[in-house]
Amino acid sequence: MRDDFKNKQFETRAIHLGQVAEDGTRSVTTAIYPSSTYRVEYPGDESGYVYSRWANPTRRALEEALASLENGTRAFAFSSGLAAMNAVFGLLRPGDHVVTLTDLYGGTRRQFEKVLRHNQIDFSYVDGRDPNDFEKAVTDKTKLFWIETPTNPLLTLIDIAAVAEIGKKHGVLTAVDNTFATPYIQKPLDLGADIAHHSASKYLGGHCDLIAGVLVVKDEDLAEKLYFQQYAVGAQLNPFESWLMLRGIKTLHIRMERHSVNSMKIAEYLESEPRVDKVYYPGIDGGPIPNGMKLPGGMVSFTIKDADFEKVKKFAMSTRVFVLAESLGGVESLINHPASMTHASIPKEIREKHGVTDTLIRLSVGIENVDDLLIDLRTAFAAIK
Repeated sequence: MRDDFKNKQFETRAIHLGQVAEDGTRSVTTAIYPSSTYRVEYPGDESGYVYSRWANPTRRALEEALASLENGTRAFAFSSGLAAMNAVFGLLRPGDHVVTLTDLYGGTRRQFEKVLRHNQIDFSYVDGRDPNDFEKAVTDKTKLFWIETPTNPLLTLIDIAAVAEIGKKHGVLTAVDNTFATPYIQKPLDLGADIAHHSASKYLGGHCDLIAGVLVVKDEDLAEKLYFQQYAVGAQLNPFESWLMLRGIKTLHIRMERHSVNSMKIAEYLESEPRVDKVYYPGIDGGPIPNGMKLPGGMVSFTIKDADFEKVKKFAMSTRVFVLAESLGGVESLINHPASMTHASIPKEIREKHGVTDTLIRLSVGIENVDDLLIDLRTAFAAIK
């Protein structure tokens, strides 16, 4: 990190960090360095860049910026959020045990159950709103707590500091998926977590034009282990998408402010809509938002009252500004039906037991004019009268 920017505020660092050292062009933005390999002075010379799987100037610039924004020391950019998560699990061994949440992104649970269990990693699922749920699930083989907060798709809030404290008591690493909040809204490492994780395809990129994942840590020994996973497995982010994310994080703070303003108005409307059964939104109950979250973020979920699958499907297909699509976190507003889209890989009985019912809708509220978004939702409700 540039020493003259260490003490600057988040917004300033987001714009000015991630610059490659002056190369004589005087470019204001970081260049894309597509080179796969680099000239060395002698056999075995590792004094600079050698091979882009190990390190690349554009990716390194991005990683330095991300480490700063999460108040970490090292960051690692991967080819997807799931690839980044898999690098964490590369630290575990057969027979190790993980405590995680019942409310999780469907792709995360799929990797746990369909990939990692085959590698003899064991999982316990807990509600997690009471941190003691984690302590009760700890065994002598527990090596990792994996949490999302807010969770996907029910936006449950987990007390990061309390869970991390339990982890330290038992010698267990705590990893926090910070995708929904972003480092602008909450900083897991400052709350005691060991690893901050992002599906950077979402808010960090911010424009639905890249697939990427990020890990950030403070501990140097842990950083070296994750770096080994990154270059040995080969799931690193390519230079072009590194550049796209560098561009995206420059406006992260502005976007998250607008996402949050719009989402609050959407949540307030849904609370008053008679055809809505329940609204899921951070702070919707009027209570304090934990983890020092400075904003509620851009995600809102809700269930439609007295609706079957066909009616909910019609609702999701009746919006025009909200785009029916997978993913989230772009400037565009997206509408999603978790039961048949993002969480379809989870067996129906498990989904429904934990609240991901056929009547649940998840909104990624973009930065359009909020009045247009409200009209769009009202039109969709009118379509299912």
